Amino acid sequence: MTTTSAGSSPVSRAESAPETTASAAGFTPRKLYRMLAIAEAITWTLLIAGLILRATVNLDATLFTTIGAVHGFVFISYGATAILVAINQRWHFGLGLLAVVTAIIPYATIPFELVMERRGLLTGAWRLTKTDDPRDNHCFDRFVRWFLNRPALLVSAIIVAIVLVFTILLTAGPPGGK
Repeated sequence: MTTTSAGSSPVSRAESAPETTASAAGFTPRKLYRMLAIAEAITWTLLIAGLILRATVNLDATLFTTIGAVHGFVFISYGATAILVAINQRWHFGLGLLAVVTAIIPYATIPFELVMERRGLLTGAWRLTKTDDPRDNHCFDRFVRWFLNRPALLVSAIIVAIVLVFTILLTAGPPGGK
């Protein structure tokens, strides 16, 4: 604990430390992961409803294609988020892969997120600074910290990657072909 210059009230070091943009807004790995897990479930609902409407009331193909595209974009965004959070939270490879695979099964992202939350695997802030953990010395961890400390660049890089994957998938055509 330190005291203020007037000596009137104690201020902890954490309270006096400057906040990053991400922590000031409270945009933690948990919140980002939860947001995308819920978005993935919502787009599954839209996709399933679209399939039912297409089969029963002959839903306009353009609307169904739009729903599919939105679902695909959120699906890829969830995958990117799952990878980023898995790296930040230091999940082992299998758990990170399972997080990505849950997007394939309708609504599986929400129970997975709840289990990860209950196990405490989503707690903590973004790893912006080096710690005493020996893994922080690895080149990959330095690279991730470098990107996390430049959120605009990180978001831009992720968006470019998502758009690139999305474009490749659109060029390949819809699942099942046509």
